[in-house]
Amino acid sequence: MGDCQNRPEEFRNRTKQFALRIVRLFRSLPRNPDAQVMGKQLLRCGTSVAANYRAVCRARSKAEFIARIGIVVEEADESVFWLEMLGETNIVSSSRIADLLKEAQELTAVFTKSQMTAKEPER
Repeated sequence: MGDCQNRPEEFRNRTKQFALRIVRLFRSLPRNPDAQVMGKQLLRCGTSVAANYRAVCRARSKAEFIARIGIVVEEADESVFWLEMLGETNIVSSSRIADLLKEAQELTAVFTKSQMTAKEPER
């Protein structure tokens, strides 16, 4: 089932590193209300990518895999949104979050592909 069969350790590490980078970004945000509200949203979904990916790797059936990878896709895509919001509101400079945003977009793309592949009918 997708990445968990092929390269589970690589993606466990990659999503965990993504979560750690999100935590570091959150800790560096200004203490004003808008930055904190958006930051907490990002903190929640960005760390959820890693936690839910671990659950994907424990899926006991194709249906469970598809459901759980769907959550990972949603959380990764939401991370893209909140990173864009932090950049577009000038709370964080776009250059400072560029690499993190790129990683969020790549993770979204990879997990979306896994989700689509898993949904394909058996041959």
